[in-house]
Amino acid sequence: MESDLRTPSRLDDFPRGLTDSEAEARLAVVGGNVVPAARQIRWPVRFVRSLRDPFTAVLLCLGLVSAAVTAWGTASVILSLVAVSCVLRASGEHQAERFLKGLRELVAGTATVLRRPAAGGPPLAREVPVAELVPGDVVRLGPGDLVPADVRLLRATGLTVHQAPLTGESAPVAKGVRPDAADRGVFARPELCFQGSAVVSGSATAVVVATGARTRFAGAHGGAVRRDGSARIRRTPVRFTRHCVRNRLRRGARPAATTVSQPEHRTSRGALTAFDRSLHGISWVLIRFMLLAPPLVLMASAALRGQGPETLPFAVAVAVGLTPEMLPVVVSTCLARGASGLARAHGVVVKRLPALHDLGAVDVLCLDKTGTLTRDPPVVERSYDASGRDDPEVLDWAATAAWWTLQLAELPTPDALDEALLAAAGPVGERYDGVAALPFDPVRRVATAVVRGRLGTHVLVVKGAVAEVVGRCALDPVERERLLARADREAASGLRLLAVATAERPARTRAWTPADVHGLTFRGFVALRDDLAPTAAEALRDLTALGVGVKVLTGDHPGTAARACRDLGIDPGVVAEGEGTDGLGDAELADLVRRTTVFARCTPADKARIVAALRADGHTVGFLGDGVNDVPALGAADVGIAPRTAVDVARERADVVLGEKDLAAVAHAVTAGRHSSGNIATYLRVTLSSNLGNVVAMLAAGLLLSFLPMLPAQVLAQNLCFDAAQLAYAYDRPAAGVLARPTVLRTRDFLRFLGGFGALNAVADLATFAVLALALHGPDALDDRAVFHSAWFTENLLTQAVVMLLLRGGGGRRGAGVVGRAAGALAAVGLLLPLSPVGHSLGLVGLPGPYYAGLVVVLGLYGGALAVARRRRGVGPP
Repeated sequence: MESDLRTPSRLDDFPRGLTDSEAEARLAVVGGNVVPAARQIRWPVRFVRSLRDPFTAVLLCLGLVSAAVTAWGTASVILSLVAVSCVLRASGEHQAERFLKGLRELVAGTATVLRRPAAGGPPLAREVPVAELVPGDVVRLGPGDLVPADVRLLRATGLTVHQAPLTGESAPVAKGVRPDAADRGVFARPELCFQGSAVVSGSATAVVVATGARTRFAGAHGGAVRRDGSARIRRTPVRFTRHCVRNRLRRGARPAATTVSQPEHRTSRGALTAFDRSLHGISWVLIRFMLLAPPLVLMASAALRGQGPETLPFAVAVAVGLTPEMLPVVVSTCLARGASGLARAHGVVVKRLPALHDLGAVDVLCLDKTGTLTRDPPVVERSYDASGRDDPEVLDWAATAAWWTLQLAELPTPDALDEALLAAAGPVGERYDGVAALPFDPVRRVATAVVRGRLGTHVLVVKGAVAEVVGRCALDPVERERLLARADREAASGLRLLAVATAERPARTRAWTPADVHGLTFRGFVALRDDLAPTAAEALRDLTALGVGVKVLTGDHPGTAARACRDLGIDPGVVAEGEGTDGLGDAELADLVRRTTVFARCTPADKARIVAALRADGHTVGFLGDGVNDVPALGAADVGIAPRTAVDVARERADVVLGEKDLAAVAHAVTAGRHSSGNIATYLRVTLSSNLGNVVAMLAAGLLLSFLPMLPAQVLAQNLCFDAAQLAYAYDRPAAGVLARPTVLRTRDFLRFLGGFGALNAVADLATFAVLALALHGPDALDDRAVFHSAWFTENLLTQAVVMLLLRGGGGRRGAGVVGRAAGALAAVGLLLPLSPVGHSLGLVGLPGPYYAGLVVVLGLYGGALAVARRRRGVGPP
């Protein structure tokens, strides 16, 4: 692969870029800049992998045990359940993968490329789909960008990149144009940057030297990368795959094809999401019950009737009766349907399906003020000197710094503040000759342009955060405090301030560095006014109505943040500053985040720590951000949310991508998450309470009767019918009550719910025993055991149909819909199956007339008790 690292001259390239025709010709020869996709998992492999699900694995073991003791009927039904579950799950995963692939294409990226319409024409910066990059293209890189291909730097200013996806090194690496004589491996060469790396700070212009399968990223796409750049072909380790990235998407850029496969990333949230932890907790509690049931049945039968081994098939069937076999299918279907609807209706892309549940569980949303509550760009209010007098020259200096930083640092696009300065000051480029630029970064919080001054001099023009600029000026302490106090007063009125300073230095050819920015002459302030986002106030009200608290984490002045919040109807209370959290312990920080709504002057680390403290306090936290400084917090939150116009690394780290930078879309996403989570919770609530009640009743009947209350094949057939009907919940429409509050699957709450409603279901089943004793008492031409089995089979399916309707969740009036139709079909099966040839093969028979009258009474009493219990406890996601 060393041959790909060619010099620009061998690529027939200049910094002016290729022409359109040259790029098209090269694209035809080398192909698209697409990393070879990982081999798609075949359907049979998915089928086998489905056996790793805990419930499915336990069912398979029970089926094999039944076969080992020659209980062929039980074994065949259980193994059929396993096969059906695996088929449905494998098909669902295949469809979900195709669906996610389509969604990811909506947020795939572009690169800023210099190309010429024709030979001899001027190069024009344009956004080009990353898949269309070719060797020889000249690209521009800025903070937050992902390197779209392997490139050689032509110019660089303060450039540092994060190469952990390739090398595992956590610290950013400095890059520059000049090669390093030391041979420390290809990734250590300063003049080269590689696809998959992320720009941390600075800017650069570079020429593409390798694309597609020829990149180092592609070479390591199925293997581990050594520090010297060679690759060993094996499965990619976690530290590599979690950083696999798609490439750039700039403002207004059109979507392009996905260029890099996107495995599910894991960040500081941990290996399991909140959704994964919830389901795993519930699953393992049920598995313990499943493993405990057969020994209890065997021991009871052995002690009371001396028939332990003979009742093994029934014991196995009881364990199967506890199993929600369709859980993986219902979960996948609910989440995929919710994500698909969200993308179609609101342009919101869910990159990781479990994140949709986490959205529904969010009860605290943290967000940055700029660009979320306010609209980009801000408006310049005025510019004035240190004494407070209006001074247009201050604005000119600030615009000069913005213009030459943009030109010399070759940033792909200006930020919002620079746009506002250039719009207010007009053309300033011809007033000075630019020499060098040190672009803004979130650590130094200043930007510097160097222009030619008087003969033999250079002028440093500095703009940035007030405290940072004033701290670099040659001022006495009293004057410095006076300027800071004036800035505080202005910021308290809601204005955003930029400080501007200059310094004249002897001209030199040596490169200018941040260490040279000191001893400045203070010029004045530029005051900017935030333009509130038109939909922000209504969106905040919608989030409040949904039970989502909002916390603002911003790098702005406390006064500016508080003013914007008040204008939008948020009570800011006492504004805390990010630096004030540094010395706090975990308990103190937890107390601070509980009572504080607005955090100002936050660094990226401050934001991440505040989000982590909220999560540690028991909240499910979402974070909405779009800048490089938001990336740590996006990774620390349960759900990271970014607009499609966010910088690459922010959009890559996010779990959810908004089509537009609109807070209202977050409210829609939360509602969609609760829709899916509510259906999942309802399925679990209905299935588990019904199954638990039936199993308890069967265990009790097994102790009271001299024969098995139901044959193993009948138990399994009943379970299969009920599970099939439960698939309707994936297509249900939850009531408004379910959508009005966060949806969290808590194991302890589920167990409390199941204890109450499962016991009620068991009582209904035991009441059926009494009806049967009355209806079947005395000599009868029918086989009493067969009638008992058939009667209980019918009663179980009818009560389960009643449960499906009454425990759907929420409140209010709505039609039965698909769940009502499924419940009706289940009831019909319960009434008609004993009369059919299939029922006869299962040992079921027609029922005597008196049974139906008693059954109506039992169902009426059960339905009434269930309705009363539902009103007393309320039914929603536990």
